[in-house]
Amino acid sequence: MFVKRMAMTAVAGVALMASSAYADTNHVVIGTGGQTGVYYQVGGAICRLVNKGTKDHEINCTHKTGGSVTNINSLRAGDIDMGVAQSDWQYHGYNGTAPEKFPDGAYPEMRAVFSVHPEPFTVVARSDSGIKTFDDLKGKKVNVGDPGSGARGTMEVLMAKMGWEMSDFSLASELKSSEQAAALCDGKVDAIVFTVGHPSGTIKEATTSCDSVLIDVDNAEAKKLAADNDYYAMASIKGGTYNGTDRDVTTFGVGATFISSTAADEETIYQMVKAVFDNFKRFKKMHPAFANLKEEDMIVNNLSAPLHDGAIRYYKERGWM
Repeated sequence: MFVKRMAMTAVAGVALMASSAYADTNHVVIGTGGQTGVYYQVGGAICRLVNKGTKDHEINCTHKTGGSVTNINSLRAGDIDMGVAQSDWQYHGYNGTAPEKFPDGAYPEMRAVFSVHPEPFTVVARSDSGIKTFDDLKGKKVNVGDPGSGARGTMEVLMAKMGWEMSDFSLASELKSSEQAAALCDGKVDAIVFTVGHPSGTIKEATTSCDSVLIDVDNAEAKKLAADNDYYAMASIKGGTYNGTDRDVTTFGVGATFISSTAADEETIYQMVKAVFDNFKRFKKMHPAFANLKEEDMIVNNLSAPLHDGAIRYYKERGWM
């Protein structure tokens, strides 16, 4: 009886210690994107570096799927602490210039932390679809993207510039990024769109599972969007990155950015930033899309919201500001 009571006491003690340890840890959640996209890899990479030092800074990090628009709205609602978002949607969210996506208006409490990889707007079409240019999408079956994703939002912006409606497609599907490649190769859609860093798992899957090609998006409307807005730029996808497309593909695009808000305390953001940039060589090796990142660009490029005080503190310590 004594032994049993001792065992029960020991178990209770371990549980109490675990509970106390968890209570002492600052748990943060990062909103990312679909599991086959690069946003998911960004969140995973940041969390791995942060969690490596949990015993020192007492911050524990996890990440969840979402998308640019969803992440900004979730950040505002307090459902996540940080997130990854396209530079255009960071701009619109902060300034309240896309009320259909951000019905609560401007979000002045949003804060930029750093930018990440470039994200060209990418169109992949099955080789037998007859699609050679972006204009050829009209009348076709197109996956226009998940409604909460930045890719969907960018598609809608370009469509508006061209005077297109969803009814101009024979089918406008709203599949998640993880479902796109299978739908393309199964003939359920003729083309898919994705605003993503390269190489992308989704596009690799699509171009290896069936005969498909990347399509240029360099019409007058795309060029005007890039010329008129600082958060857009003309971009290129290197030939040979994917099966079926040996030439460089011209398009326009945005940048992936890491964001938070004034609700996140300075010390937490400081430690998150420190975990990334103190281990920058390792971070760059965590995905091919990170290979050409430069610290000096990441703290200024594609950032429409003010920098978080915690990020500024670290950048000043490094002599970057």
